[in-house]
Amino acid sequence: MKYQLVKLSDCCEIISGSTPSRPVSEYWNGTIPWVTPKDLTDLDTPYIHDAPEKITKAGYDSCSTVLLPKNSVLLSSRAPIGHLAINTVEMCTNQGFKSLIPNDSVDSLYLFFCLKWMKGYLVSLGTGSTFKEISKAILSKVEIPLPSLQEQKRIAAVLDKADRIRQLNRQLVAKYEALTQSVFLEIFGDPARNEKCWPIYRIEEVASKDKYSIKAGPFGSALKKEFYVAKGYKIYGQEQVIRDDLSFGEYYIDEAKYRSLESCRIQAGDILISLVGTYGKISIVPENFEPGIINPRLMKITLNTNLVLPVFLKKLLQSQGVRNQIENVSRGGTMDIVNVGIMKNIEIPLPPIELQKNFVQTLKNIESQKTKAEQSLKKSEDLFNTLLQKAFRGELFEKELVEAEIGVVEESVLSKSMQLNLF
Repeated sequence: MKYQLVKLSDCCEIISGSTPSRPVSEYWNGTIPWVTPKDLTDLDTPYIHDAPEKITKAGYDSCSTVLLPKNSVLLSSRAPIGHLAINTVEMCTNQGFKSLIPNDSVDSLYLFFCLKWMKGYLVSLGTGSTFKEISKAILSKVEIPLPSLQEQKRIAAVLDKADRIRQLNRQLVAKYEALTQSVFLEIFGDPARNEKCWPIYRIEEVASKDKYSIKAGPFGSALKKEFYVAKGYKIYGQEQVIRDDLSFGEYYIDEAKYRSLESCRIQAGDILISLVGTYGKISIVPENFEPGIINPRLMKITLNTNLVLPVFLKKLLQSQGVRNQIENVSRGGTMDIVNVGIMKNIEIPLPPIELQKNFVQTLKNIESQKTKAEQSLKKSEDLFNTLLQKAFRGELFEKELVEAEIGVVEESVLSKSMQLNLF
């Protein structure tokens, strides 16, 4: 079934926003919610109920912003194009919006999902050199498929249910991520305060006694791009550690060059730390990895595993207290930089190895459940995107089948929510 195409200007009033003068204090901290595009970034529902900033009546009167009635669709028109929300209370926006007030022929939730479906197209309509913006004139000519109001509500209800399922899965994955830190703090306490009075060691003291147990990558002319080959020994850099995925990347050196740089080679269990710019990112070399070396933007630590386990040290180095310690001693001009000398002297509390082992086992259990939750998230994301594509092509006919598919995902989410409570 093909739906009638209708211009947005024929079914909505398109409203721009504005910003009161920032230096005028009496314009701010009032009672009128005032929204910017960044306020829509982390919404986990289609709806926005309030705004971090509020303006006064004087601020409202001082500029051209408009008080949008509830159930308007807020559409960010620049920086970036395509953030969306439906307001549940009256609010106004800054100039980064072209908000839509639907007439009686348009359901707000349907319009929200329709514009989400069209996001790529809307982004392509942006113009400008400094940053892209979609103008009111261009947006007014955009056509949307518009079935009957009853059909709009049916489509919106199906998509809303699918959207809520994927949001539940996202929340579950986030809870597993937070649970790891919570368990760490419960077992070991806050590393910054060390309220459990664990003995303090410097990183240098928990490293292996091997000669090159703490080592940065080669400097200067030792590793030029002209030495790279198609296959051989892998070069590990920040791109792998930032992603926390050592399988990524395909830079290699031959065996002769590898032998000359063997002091920089990695082995299973090594901690890899980024040193420049995006510093402090950490990866653990897994059991199965491609033999290779680190580049100059990384350092490696081979640990004395009788004192400290790699997984424990990674989580410890990622804790806010230790990160603050690293940040306080990092140095650089345009980029923050840490080096081997700095990292050797970072002080850490060190609990007994058996307690570390218990933590690592608990972490494995959490990661196992998190992996299942991520699989459910992938399934629910795929389902939502499939339904989104079908909905506006007039192909969302089999409502019973759709609801059955969503029910499978919903059951999975509820099951995993129960599992989360077991930890």
